[in-house]
Amino acid sequence: MRRPNILVIDGNLRDVRERQVAAGGSPTGEAYAHTLGSLAGVHCDIVRPADGEVRLPEARGVGAYDGVAITGSALNVYDGGAHIERQIELARATFAAGVPFFGSCWGMQVAVTAAGGRVRPNPLGREFGFGRRIELNEVGRRHPMYAGKPAVFEAITVHRDDIVELPAGAVPLASNEMGLQALELNFGAGVFWGVQYHPEYSFAEIAACAVRYGPKLIDEGLFADRAELESFVADLRALMRDPHDRRLAWKHGLGPAVQEETLKLAELRNWLELEVLPYARRRAA
Repeated sequence: MRRPNILVIDGNLRDVRERQVAAGGSPTGEAYAHTLGSLAGVHCDIVRPADGEVRLPEARGVGAYDGVAITGSALNVYDGGAHIERQIELARATFAAGVPFFGSCWGMQVAVTAAGGRVRPNPLGREFGFGRRIELNEVGRRHPMYAGKPAVFEAITVHRDDIVELPAGAVPLASNEMGLQALELNFGAGVFWGVQYHPEYSFAEIAACAVRYGPKLIDEGLFADRAELESFVADLRALMRDPHDRRLAWKHGLGPAVQEETLKLAELRNWLELEVLPYARRRAA
């Protein structure tokens, strides 16, 4: 069988990607593509619609791909503008083509908006660092995206928006005190699996986000001051070196779903193995 091909839609603007790299992280699209490739040996093309960089195969567009994934982003979908509308239109095209579809954080918000739902600033504020006590509901416990995942878990996260109105065809799968954390969305000819957190993020990536968002995190009261923020960043970088550090795992309330790569990446691996690879085999037959 030919090597499956996935389109990665990088949700960020160029300046945000550059600031993430300067803070010690990776460009959004490249990091996501690397994770997908490491899990299933797929090839990834990256487009950056926020910057107007959308190059698709002329004959079939997104239909030429075996899967489409949308990354996280510092954007807010309700702000509107061409840089956001281009992403919503790509999501609608993906649904129309019936291509397996996945999104993290911003990706879930874009897919929900494309299908007629509504996103708002979360009245509870920003969820940052680790999403706590994410619990699968009865449907989520049986859903193939969560095969092998604990029923209650922590996950790396950074967002300040949530979904206030679900579109028709949405099936909630998980939530915590901050709101909806995962869903399946059936719209048009397509099926979308989405999460509000970042299974693709490493400790180093969220450390870079902490550096990049630093002043906002302090202003919002998530950290008392710069020293407390820097201590958190140091802990994240130490966890990158040793995710099983007992002291830090206890300090931050972390369990195996964050410490073990196989569990942390379960949603993406399951999507690739259960949605993308079978779809690629059907196309090749």
